Amino acid sequence: MASAPFASELAAELADDVLERFLRYVKIDTQSVDRAGRRPSSDKQLDLSRLLVEELRDIGLSDAELNEGASVFASLPGKGGTPVVGLIAHVDTTPDVTGAGVTPIVHRGAGGARIELPGDSRQVLDPEHLPALAERTGHDIVTSDGTTLLGADDKAGIAEIMAAVAFLAKNPTRPRAPIRVAFTVDEEVGRGAEDFDLDAFGADVAYTLDGSGLGEVEIETFSARSVRITISGLSVHPGTAKGKLVNAVKLAAELVGSLPADRLSPETTEEREGYVHPSRISGNAEKTIVDFIVRDHDDDLLEEHTKLLRSLAKDVAEREPRAHVEVEERDSYRNMRPFVERTPRAMEAAFEAIRRVGVEPKLTITRGGTDGAVLSSRGLPTPNLFTGGQEYHSVREWASVQDMASAAAMIVELAGVWSEPDPDPSE
Repeated sequence: MASAPFASELAAELADDVLERFLRYVKIDTQSVDRAGRRPSSDKQLDLSRLLVEELRDIGLSDAELNEGASVFASLPGKGGTPVVGLIAHVDTTPDVTGAGVTPIVHRGAGGARIELPGDSRQVLDPEHLPALAERTGHDIVTSDGTTLLGADDKAGIAEIMAAVAFLAKNPTRPRAPIRVAFTVDEEVGRGAEDFDLDAFGADVAYTLDGSGLGEVEIETFSARSVRITISGLSVHPGTAKGKLVNAVKLAAELVGSLPADRLSPETTEEREGYVHPSRISGNAEKTIVDFIVRDHDDDLLEEHTKLLRSLAKDVAEREPRAHVEVEERDSYRNMRPFVERTPRAMEAAFEAIRRVGVEPKLTITRGGTDGAVLSSRGLPTPNLFTGGQEYHSVREWASVQDMASAAAMIVELAGVWSEPDPDPSE
């Protein structure tokens, strides 16, 4: 089957570079570690960060550096007197699925068809169950072999930024605003913007390349909180445990089992509906830890969901007074919409750049978070833009080469849009 055409000539021109970079980056294991107590949470994330510094310098961004906040920063000069535009992506991949030993496979012209992943016969991309794949007839699809995630979240975003910046550096006469590039660590564990130096970054507006479907612009995220419930019991040899053993594993299972079965979970919610998700459980009869992620677009509802967990933890303690139950809460980020809406041009410029690539823009919400949520709340409006990746945090993760090329082209056009006068200076 012949491969599908690209959305624009610029996308077609950038496609090979985007794909080459993407295939190189996904082979580097950059998995972050949840609740590691250090930053970066894993040193191996910096393997990719250091490579990106070298490549940025080779492109011509001579000030590229890995700074004390564990972020890569670099500059591409542009037209004076125009806003400085930030482009941001994260190097780490989720702790939930292994990212070691990724073997990327390019399935040429396979979009719209059933794709079997050779490393695990159980893993099949079936367009009957994946509408996004069904809509991409003839696209070149990149997957892993089915035994690891792919890493499109967010190495697709990295590859697109790098390809776009390389193109702009080679074409200095093309109108562009000044560009600041940033690649962060630990986004997947909610700490990507923790030590982000906004003054040093120096952008007036920024965009995370951390979205999904073609043409999507996201200005609304969940507000997010992590909750850890630690249950301390009493471990006794099982042969002499009668009347003595307080099994923390069983109490933790009761806690998780008491969550609503038909609502308030990722598998039963959609759109703006929030959830309480037990994401990890570890321990033994003496001590068991259950980690939850709590999400909602409404801050009041987020608090209600947290109260539910407090109540369930209290119930465990009342049923078994010999156990000790602790609840630890930590806010991760807030819904970025009210902060981004203060700068309407941030969204409007993204829409215009997408149209110039030959794609119809779509304003969507994300049932997740980005570094942009934290940065927006700190005063840097940072919408999230599409990358072409799909089925994130899964061994069935995939990406369309055509969509990735369109994202890279969008970045080039975005730099041009911001070099032009504001069509409505009153805003």
